[in-house]
Order: sequence, then structure tokens, then C-alpha cells
Amino acid sequence: MQKKQLARAALMVFAAAALLGAGYVAGMHRSTMGNEGIVAATPSTDRTDPKNGRKVLYWHDPMVPNQHFDKPGKSPFMNMQLEPVYADEGGSNGIKIDPGLQQNLGIRYATVRRQETSEGFDAVGTTQFDESKADVVQSRVTGYIDHLYASAPMQRVTKGAPIASLFVPDWLAPQEEYLALKRGGMDDGMLAASRARMRAMSIPDAVIASLDRTGKAQTHITLSAPETGVLTELNVRDGAMVSPGQTLAKVSGLDRLWLVVEVPEALALQVRPGMSVDAVFAGDPAQHFTGHIREILPGISTTSRTLQARLEIDNADFRLTPGMLMRARVGAAKKVSRLLVPSEAVITTGKRSVVIVKNPDGRLQPVPVTVGNDAGDDTEVTNGLTEGQQVVASGQFLIDSEASLKSVLPKLEATAPAGPSAAAPAPAAAAPQTYDTTGKVEQVTAGDITFSHQPVPALGWGAMTMSFGKPSPTAFPDVKPGQTVHFVFKQSDDGYQLTKVEPVGDAK
Repeated sequence: MQKKQLARAALMVFAAAALLGAGYVAGMHRSTMGNEGIVAATPSTDRTDPKNGRKVLYWHDPMVPNQHFDKPGKSPFMNMQLEPVYADEGGSNGIKIDPGLQQNLGIRYATVRRQETSEGFDAVGTTQFDESKADVVQSRVTGYIDHLYASAPMQRVTKGAPIASLFVPDWLAPQEEYLALKRGGMDDGMLAASRARMRAMSIPDAVIASLDRTGKAQTHITLSAPETGVLTELNVRDGAMVSPGQTLAKVSGLDRLWLVVEVPEALALQVRPGMSVDAVFAGDPAQHFTGHIREILPGISTTSRTLQARLEIDNADFRLTPGMLMRARVGAAKKVSRLLVPSEAVITTGKRSVVIVKNPDGRLQPVPVTVGNDAGDDTEVTNGLTEGQQVVASGQFLIDSEASLKSVLPKLEATAPAGPSAAAPAPAAAAPQTYDTTGKVEQVTAGDITFSHQPVPALGWGAMTMSFGKPSPTAFPDVKPGQTVHFVFKQSDDGYQLTKVEPVGDAK
């Protein structure tokens, strides 16, 4: 009896071991078959979708659009199937927009062109008096201001106009002495010595000649403006005493002015003497004033952080006055060939620059470009475009990823409805598009929330588990793992960001 019980126990142990082995083998076989089913799908050489017969360029995960796959299967990034990108719907060939919708959007095209332009930059300049052309009116004798013709500084004067009349009492004695010698019949040597003494006392030759002619001494002299310009200084008044070498007035001409250009500190190493300058006054943009930088003034302004460059500009018709603000374009003497597009055609996101290119088949495609310096209303493109290409210059749109290419741009392919509404302009987007779905909260961190959510048809997403960014670390404080919530999100430069999260059902 005991032997039968021992045999029965051994048999049961053996059967259990056999069952365990068979289960392990079956599980391994099922796991292997499952993995093969995920990866294999269709042969890598077959690029035709059996469902619709359309040619497939590649498969991709819409959340990671830059990663391309040669065959379908499950995404290694998200819990979702890879999606095909067809050759006739976009991809590398761009997107096609209905012509009527193009007209409604006001899309305008421009041609990429190559042009000889000067390397340079834009700056602001101020007109000033040319101090190298300024003249001074000085007294060479001791006297008194008998009459002041100029009334105040900054008065305009013409060449030869009287500035002041001086009374010089010291001139009377040598002139009377000369007249006495002449009346006494002195020889020419004595008269010559007397004339030399008067010249030494700064008596002008015109006064001496008048003394010989009229026989009357003169004690007044009129000082006049040496050139046409402005009295930038007037240092005397009526009745004031003046001494030899004293400056009575300063006259600055207006036929030539200085233009002092304020060069930003960041461009200080680029500016050099001899560079051409084309300046325009805001009050008359049609008038251009040109010149070449004569010198670079030393020192950086501590308030504006600019370097000053000075040049002369012609003002023979006196259109400009000192103190005018002018827009200046500083360019190099030698021109270089550059590839240019209208500045409005370049879309700058902060991380990259994009231009929408019109392909020969009429499709529009976003192309990342590298931009250089601006040249007026144009922008230099150093990489990404070739001469002769057509780009969108107005009404352009920005495509950040191929996910938005699939979710947003296909709507533009629809033919505009017939009737009066077809000509109505498309409404401008007031805010970024938002999407919503329901899911279970898996994890909450300071930067994002992970959901196992339902499909999002607007983006072509199936059910998956993924993370969405929070607008701030303190946002949605009541959301806990395990909750079933309804959430709203939008696309941003940093991915998908939550805008609203609220519990649903019994979780409220």
C-alpha cells in the first residue's frame, strides 16, 4: 500500500514538470511569433500600400517625424503603429494648395536672385558743422566796440557782411605824425619809416592809402565775415573793450557739413576709413547724400555704446542744417555677389529660419535656410536656396514638423466651395489649434504629465501612452496618478503642452 502511494506521488511530480516545460516552450514560441508579427508586416522592397495601392515614400512616427523607416511596424518611441507617408500627398514633394485658396490667402511669389551688393550695415548719423572750415573774427588792436552789427549767435551771415565796428584811439597819434611829416616836406625815408610804424600797429594798408588820399586820420575799423555761414560764436557786446588776439566771433560754413555716424559697438571692428556711406534724411527720402568715411573717432560712448565715424557731405544748396538725424547705409568699397530674397519671405522661429519654396510642379515646401546680412528690404541667404527658385513672399505659413503637414495642410487641398462664399477671404488664425482627448494619468512630474490616452483623430493618433508638457511646475496641482481625466493640449516649439486637465466621471 505504501509503495503504491510513493509511485503515485512520483508520477504526479513528473507530470507537473512536464506541464511546466511545455508551457515555457509554448510561451517562448508565442513571444517570438508576436515580435515577428510586429516587425515584419510587409517586405521592405514593397513600397505600395495594399489597402489603397498608393506608393509609400516611408513610414514614420508623427511624434518623431525626422526618423524614417523602410517598413511598417510599431514605433520604437511611442505605443503606436508607424504611419505611411505617400508620394502623392506631400513628403519631400511639398503640399499642393487649391489656386482659389491661394488667391484668398493673398499668396504672392518672388524669385531668388543674385545681385552685386556692398557688404555693410545700417546706422544712424547726425549732421554737424565742419570745424575744419570754421573761421574766426579777431581783434589785432586794443579798442572798443563802437557798433555791433551781429545781434546773436547762430545768425546767418554772408561773406563780407559787417560784424562789428571798432574804435581804436591808439591809431590817432601815428596817423597825425605821418600827416605832419608829409606837410613838413620830409624826405621819402622818413615817410616810409612812419608808414612802417603804422603797419606795425596793425593799421590796414587801406587806411594808410586813404590817409595819403584824403589827409584825414581814421580811428574806426569794421570787421566783416570771412565767408558765408552761421555765427556759431559771438563773444562781445556794444561798448565792450577788446584786446589784441581776442576772438569776437566764429563763422562756420554750411556748404560742407560733417556727418557723424553712430556705429554699434558690435560692428566696431568692421568699420574702416574709406568705406562708402549713403545717407537719407527722413524728411526727404528721395534725396541721397553720399561720401566716404574720413576718420574713426577714438573711444566708445558710455551711454549709447557706439563708435563714431566722421565723413564730409556736400551741402552746396544748403538743404541740410546741423543737428539733423539721418539714416546711413555704410558699405564697403568693393561689391560682392550675394543671393537675396525679400526679407518678408523669411520666417524666423527663434530656432531656425524657413522659406516656403514653390516647386516646379506647383507644390509648396518649407526649406530651412541660413541667412546672412540684410540689404535694404532683402535678406542674404547663404545656404538652402539656389538662384531662380520661386519663394512665397506673402501669405506664407510655417510647417514645424511633418505631423502638422499631415494634420493641418491637407485641409488646404480641399477645393473651395462654389458660390459667393468661395471668394470670401480665409479667416486669420487668432490662436494655436488645440486638441483634446481622455486618458488615465500614469505619472506626474514637475515638467510633464504622462497619460494612457484615447485616440486623437485630428492628429491621426491611435491610443498610446505619452507625456505632455506642463505650462509651469505648479500647474494642475490636483492631478494624481490613477485618475481618469479629460485634457486639452496644443503644439508648441518644445512639443505638445497641456492647457487644461479636469477629472471625468466618478473622479470629480
